[in-house]
Amino acid sequence: MEVCIDSPDSAQNAEKGGATRVELCANLMEGGTTPSIGMLKIIKNLLSIPVFVMIRPRGGDFCYSWTELQVMKEDIICLREAGADGFVFGLLTSDGDVDESGCAELLGLCHPLPTTFHRAIDMSRDIFDSLAKIIQLGFIRVLSSGGCQTAHQGAQVLKDMVCQVKDKIIVMPGGGITVDNLKDILLTTKAKEFHGSARKIVKSSVTYMNSHVCMGHIPECEYIRKVTSSGQVSLFLRIARSCWDAQVAE
Repeated sequence: MEVCIDSPDSAQNAEKGGATRVELCANLMEGGTTPSIGMLKIIKNLLSIPVFVMIRPRGGDFCYSWTELQVMKEDIICLREAGADGFVFGLLTSDGDVDESGCAELLGLCHPLPTTFHRAIDMSRDIFDSLAKIIQLGFIRVLSSGGCQTAHQGAQVLKDMVCQVKDKIIVMPGGGITVDNLKDILLTTKAKEFHGSARKIVKSSVTYMNSHVCMGHIPECEYIRKVTSSGQVSLFLRIARSCWDAQVAE
């Protein structure tokens, strides 16, 4: 299980729960953006499991300008020096194809560290054509919901992706995975990895709250945080292992 995290608390809880790896992001409300160097350094000091780092300069679409690509390149250089164990990114052209030249530039800076093409594939024009290009580029893993809002809704497509790639790349389901749908996703897709945040709401510890001022776009989120739960991670893994054991026994 790869756990998506954005804080030291979530990082430690993910490892405590048994996560194999974490994906470090900032701004999970926007789907995840590039975290700070300071955040990576602190989390690397706390964990013994690999930390893959998101490279995404902003929220929104995955078609980046030349200047944004330079930011992504510089982020890879700096975060690699800070101890990143791998990188996660995805670039598309304006017409919805994989941006092969942009990806190739970033992959060159990452080498020989492992790389994951993230859910930008779910926004591409042809998910199977994109998958073939991602394999050819040299990514070792692709994170996908099967082109649907959630991995549960896209489970059949994910199954087809797993069948198509064989051992050429790891197809990792992600997006809206819960303890209620994980079993169905894994049994349907035959995937050997999955991605989730396993978070719970934690209320702020402040005793004074100014209800007249909001620092973000969603007022109700000012005094709560979502933090990965070690118990949830453990539960996810128990479900996953039972599915994988059942498949081995078949």
